[in-house]
Amino acid sequence: MIPEARSHKPSPGSLTHKNPRSGAGLRGDPTGLGTTQHEELEISMITSDPNPQTVSTESPSTADIITSELIEDATAVNLVEEIETVIASLAADQKVMVGQSEEGHFWKFNYGSVEVFVQLTGTSNDDTLTVWSFVLQLPAKNEPQLTRKLLEMNATSTFESHFAIVEDKVAVISSRTVLDISPAEISRTITVVATIADENDEALQAEFGQ
Repeated sequence: MIPEARSHKPSPGSLTHKNPRSGAGLRGDPTGLGTTQHEELEISMITSDPNPQTVSTESPSTADIITSELIEDATAVNLVEEIETVIASLAADQKVMVGQSEEGHFWKFNYGSVEVFVQLTGTSNDDTLTVWSFVLQLPAKNEPQLTRKLLEMNATSTFESHFAIVEDKVAVISSRTVLDISPAEISRTITVVATIADENDEALQAEFGQ
């Protein structure tokens, strides 16, 4: 319970005025603001909302909204920059194809004997970073044996990536959301797919290609 505030003014005779240009307040004035401002502070204290349980329901200010958008934009730039830094370190002859559409950012580059594709759908927590590389065209010879071999390799030697069938082609692929993704994870995701694809494409084509 807030005690009743009582307005009282100090006796003018008990105050010693100083030169207001000096920036000093009045003796007996703990606020250092002078008599008029001191009275305004007292009035503000008396007329403040007496209900301590009142909660502000004001909408976010325009400045808050702009700040939030700027943070999101910065995040987008950082993700794109990290991806391009990794690609630049891997791409043969530093040749990279770049594109952007409603589905996000796209990159394509050559690594060893394979082409590697990278897609970033956006920068929200639910958006994804996907990396893939094709290693064998289907149909292939002895597809039951090929399927068994790919499943065995998925279990033992593909790390965070895996073999899959995409658009009638065998691909090495890895995909994850960008929530809390770090530069090291971006680098590993792209590097693992490129390396696994480059190490296996020629052997798979020699054994199962038509």
